[in-house]
Amino acid sequence: MSNLIARFVKDESGATAIEYGLIAALIALAIMMGASQLGGALNAKFSGIAGTLNGVAGTAAAPATP
Repeated sequence: MSNLIARFVKDESGATAIEYGLIAALIALAIMMGASQLGGALNAKFSGIAGTLNGVAGTAAAPATP
């Protein structure tokens, strides 16, 4: 019985698995935060482009006076 307890105390495979799990969770969190920031920047850029195009389309549709 004491041999079983001694092996259990020396076994570090569970700790390694937990460390790998924490590293994977941190990497996933970093990817999600980066994708969120990139999505916000892209949304702002495309909104600006759409506003510019709407402004150009509004001025091009007005008839020219001689």
